[in-house]
Amino acid sequence: MRVNGTTTPWTGASLHELASLFLPGADIAVVNGMPRDLSEWPGIFPGASADVVLARRGEMSTPGAYAALVAARNPPGVTETLARATVGIAGCGGLGSHAALALARLGVGKLVLADFDVVEPTNLNRQAFFAGDIGEKKAPALARQIGRVNPVVRTEAHDLRLDPDNIPGVFRECGILLECLDAAEAKQMLVETALDRLPEVTVVAVSGLAGLGDGNAVRTRKAASRLWLVGDGESAIEDGIGLAAPRVLVAAGQQALCAARVLLGMRD
Repeated sequence: MRVNGTTTPWTGASLHELASLFLPGADIAVVNGMPRDLSEWPGIFPGASADVVLARRGEMSTPGAYAALVAARNPPGVTETLARATVGIAGCGGLGSHAALALARLGVGKLVLADFDVVEPTNLNRQAFFAGDIGEKKAPALARQIGRVNPVVRTEAHDLRLDPDNIPGVFRECGILLECLDAAEAKQMLVETALDRLPEVTVVAVSGLAGLGDGNAVRTRKAASRLWLVGDGESAIEDGIGLAAPRVLVAAGQQALCAARVLLGMRD
């Protein structure tokens, strides 16, 4: 049995008894990803393989317990695998910022962030930044956002423009690399360099997410043995199209989901 991320001998105790023993005054409990009402605790007896997370409402926990709480609603078995993973984020704008935060909420162990740009007011219609971030470098600003969500996640922020010479060094530890760049030429350069120079990495790239078209057209498909593509493959940025948060978030969510599924062995 695990209680707040720590393995402990199973005694057959009720959830109420476990709370009294491990966290007196607890009023939140999640057992195997399912929240349990306080009134039911005396009659709930978690099994020997149960994952129990306890908390006091509104109270900050220790780092280990906090990590368990953030991941408490994850599907069973996900957290341990993702905590060992390192994922690269190439570009910290609309795609990269939201995909990175989704992966942080899932509990990915380390995120390597790279972007040369600063936060601008025109970014705020779709990127995971705030007015107070304007003028800040995007990579360290995103690292700060991640730390506010899940301080257990390690971040490595690179303030630079990616090119074929620095990509292999920046993302050398990564098992997954998310391509979150803007220009088509930069996207192609990143994908080709990563697939050629980083033989252990799987790339999740995006093509076609502009405008307010049907969100169901944004799909994930396998393009090669180590390359996945997200998008509709058609919607380019042009006059009268633009970029909007809802569709950008759909694509960013699919990127993060694809990354997690690859790491968990759930993709072909």
